[in-house]
Amino acid sequence: MLRLENITKNFGKAGVSGASLHLSPGEIVAVLGASGSGKTTLLNLVAGLLEPDAGRIFLGNEDVTHQPPEKRGLAYVFQDHALWPHLSALDHLLLVMKAPDRALAHHLLGRVGLGGLDARKPHQLSGGQKQRVALARALAARPRLLLLDEPYSALDPVLREELRLEVASLLRAEHVSALHVTHDPDEALAVADRVAVMDAGRIVQVDTPTRVYTQPQTLAAARAFGRLNLLKVQVQEGKVHLNGLAWSVQGVESGPGLLAFRYEDLVPAAEGLPAKVLAVFGGRGERLCRVDLGVGEAVVKLDAGLEEQVRLTPVKVLTVFPTPQK
Repeated sequence: MLRLENITKNFGKAGVSGASLHLSPGEIVAVLGASGSGKTTLLNLVAGLLEPDAGRIFLGNEDVTHQPPEKRGLAYVFQDHALWPHLSALDHLLLVMKAPDRALAHHLLGRVGLGGLDARKPHQLSGGQKQRVALARALAARPRLLLLDEPYSALDPVLREELRLEVASLLRAEHVSALHVTHDPDEALAVADRVAVMDAGRIVQVDTPTRVYTQPQTLAAARAFGRLNLLKVQVQEGKVHLNGLAWSVQGVESGPGLLAFRYEDLVPAAEGLPAKVLAVFGGRGERLCRVDLGVGEAVVKLDAGLEEQVRLTPVKVLTVFPTPQK
């Protein structure tokens, strides 16, 4: 469906450097990364709004690297909706259809939960409804590929959570391929078949959301999903030594590094590392504690009380990343 081959765009701090990626038909790929990592630049290169300095872009077997946006057959959903104030919801769809079909337009509005609202104009719609119109309009164009740029960032958290699941379900039902830019790891976990993590213009890991979360290949990929603790450690023969205990690790074989682990990666154990609970936080169905491990502090998923003494051990082999160069 989409293939990027070593795409480069020198565009300041938000440029893209040597990015390669492919999407299969019907697949949703989320591009995840911090602000300025190059996500939107990558999307604009695919859309044809920017032209790469090097590399090639394919849609199917067609090289579209230098093709103008209107020739690519793509649809773009922006975070600010980009609706025309004088057009009704229905008219937005009819305008982009190659052969206007009112029945199909009504059907698509119904599919995104806007049945009966076809005559309303943007000022008569809520933020969530406007985004649904933008999505229905994109689908009405029958795109080869759907591009979504932070489409839910302007919505309130509850609506954002509901809408992203609805949209992902609709895209899969319609067998529409999508490249979805987001900085929200929960969004990537919820909607994507695969995730491409960007850092400083480079794609540093592409895999399923679960594997990127549990098996990050770089520190940037680990940080992209949050819930991360980092401790400065010394690695000796594949192990780190903490207060008399030795934990096997993967990554740096010897020397200094950063021990990385998620909130749920340490659990209580009789022979574990001594820790003291410094603070307790509530969560969605979980209890989080900030603990002093004697070699640094960390946040862990733990059912314990304030100032309680506990012992913790890893549930898997942890990863050590090289210490970033300043």
